Amino acid sequence: MFLPAFSGPEALVAAIAEIGFQGIEIWGRDAHFKTWLELAARYRLTLSSMVGHRAAMNRPECHAEAQRELRESIDIAADHGIPGLICFSGQRQEGQSDGDALEAVVEGLRGIIPYAEEKNVTLLLELLNSKVDHPGYLADHTAWGVEVCRRAGSPRLRLLYDIYHMQIMEGDVIRTLRDNIGWIGHFHTAGNPGRHEIGAAQELNYAAIAAAIRETPFAGFVAHEFKPVGDPLEALREAFAIMSAGARKTIAGQS
Repeated sequence: MFLPAFSGPEALVAAIAEIGFQGIEIWGRDAHFKTWLELAARYRLTLSSMVGHRAAMNRPECHAEAQRELRESIDIAADHGIPGLICFSGQRQEGQSDGDALEAVVEGLRGIIPYAEEKNVTLLLELLNSKVDHPGYLADHTAWGVEVCRRAGSPRLRLLYDIYHMQIMEGDVIRTLRDNIGWIGHFHTAGNPGRHEIGAAQELNYAAIAAAIRETPFAGFVAHEFKPVGDPLEALREAFAIMSAGARKTIAGQS
């Protein structure tokens, strides 16, 4: 969740714990990483996931760098009990078909998946929209991401199904998550349009989505990654009330 109104990390984490969230999600290994680790432990929250790499996975010449980044991230995740690492497909390249890009992504991930399996860390390939926020991004449809996971052939690679992004690209959110829940390891929420709060002022029915998730075998985290236009604390409380009835574990994401 994007929370610039909070005075500092501890105020945010304290509010998250007081509301009843079970964990937090962070962006990556920045200068505040140790602070997030310490605060999560202090407030008995799970640090559910963080970004694992930046190098483009669809570019074979970047595979060594992406795998090095992921190996380092996997070690950190294993040492600190972080179950998931967020991964990205990369951007579409001129002269590379979506099929060739898919094969390149699979090849790159296969080079690091055995290490993730050894360390019991799940790689989460994030689905993003290429229409509004991330022009040119490859993994912009559920079917494409599922095919990457299917070909990679490991339970340590799953999708990060971002509800906001997939609403923009596909719609039909509940049917899609039901049909593909076995490939989904993590969820992100945000309201559409605008990527704001998930309440009644936007088009997605998150209460129904939460109930649909609850009906599936999904046992991962649902992370809130929206930018509140109103009071951030009230937005957190509303998100928790909407989603906690439907999802087994709901958390606040930090970016």
